[in-house]
Amino acid sequence: MQLPMMAVDGGQTGTKIRAVDESGSSREVTGPGIRTDEPLLAQVAGAVRQAMESTSLAPRVIAVGLSGLTRAQHDAAALRDELAVAGVQRVLLAHDSLTSYLGALGSGPGAVIAAGTGVVALGVGREAVARVDGWGHIMGDAGSGYWIGRRALDAVMRAHDGRGADTLLSGAVREHWPELDEAYIQLQSSPGMVSEVASLARAVARWAGSDRIAAQISRDAARELAFSAVTAAHRAHAAEDGSCRIAAMGGVFGNQVLRAEFARQLQALDPSVDLVPAAGSGLDGAQLLASLTTDHALWPMIRVS
Repeated sequence: MQLPMMAVDGGQTGTKIRAVDESGSSREVTGPGIRTDEPLLAQVAGAVRQAMESTSLAPRVIAVGLSGLTRAQHDAAALRDELAVAGVQRVLLAHDSLTSYLGALGSGPGAVIAAGTGVVALGVGREAVARVDGWGHIMGDAGSGYWIGRRALDAVMRAHDGRGADTLLSGAVREHWPELDEAYIQLQSSPGMVSEVASLARAVARWAGSDRIAAQISRDAARELAFSAVTAAHRAHAAEDGSCRIAAMGGVFGNQVLRAEFARQLQALDPSVDLVPAAGSGLDGAQLLASLTTDHALWPMIRVS
């Protein structure tokens, strides 16, 4: 028998919660994405309370991987206070780069790059940990869904002006904003601007095999992602026995042109890299938080209350 728990994967696109009872049986629920311009812990607490109501589970352990987690809000005790739930014995809080890593590679050395709306890479060695990017859509997130969507918008507006080549992406953008001349006003005033831009990455993936502009955006994103992943691995001294495991996860890698170029770029940057399938998801990693030992290199990145 195990303590009933809730594992939380809070991303910008959506929040996933897994409720696990004493027997190990689980049920998953989803909710809105985490808005990084609003207090994070209050959003997590609200999502957990809703999950408790819908699953009728009273958790004793709550483990959270959270996008956009800053030092100021990296406080498990504050999250426990926000929850205000009786019977909770342990709260664990970590950045979602850590839970993505655990979900993909477990506790061994390597590097994981998670690319959805945003992107972050984490390299883990026996003693060192290195985070690369994850700096948000204004300052970073190179190769992310937002980055790809922003490049798509730029290409479409260049074509609209006559400054660039025609692209099939124009049709996808018009589905969102039929009047291209007014699209920028609507987008700038939208509270969901980041996710709306990131959603265009799906159109880029769809047309990457037949549209020159979409293909180039995909290849450029792949180079950024590969560079971030290898940099994280090198900084953490993640190689072991002459090779270094790297896993890629997130919706961006559903773009087959991008994924193939990503694999090629990894080998060009470091032939010792072994690109391996992700064993699981960020939600799996959040569930594994509770079993991580205090002597692990990742332990200092977790806050526990």
